[in-house]
Amino acid sequence: MSKDRDREGRVFSGRDARQGEIILRTRARRIIFIAGLVGIVLLALVLSIALP
Repeated sequence: MSKDRDREGRVFSGRDARQGEIILRTRARRIIFIAGLVGIVLLALVLSIALP
């Protein structure tokens, strides 16, 4: 069983595997993040209208 673990690679606990927080410290980063979210929504709307 120990050999199988070595082949799988590193093992992370649930706490260590979490990605963490989104840190948007500057105004430019916040604007880019929000623009990306809006872009995804607009893309979904356009695709839902364009494709029957």
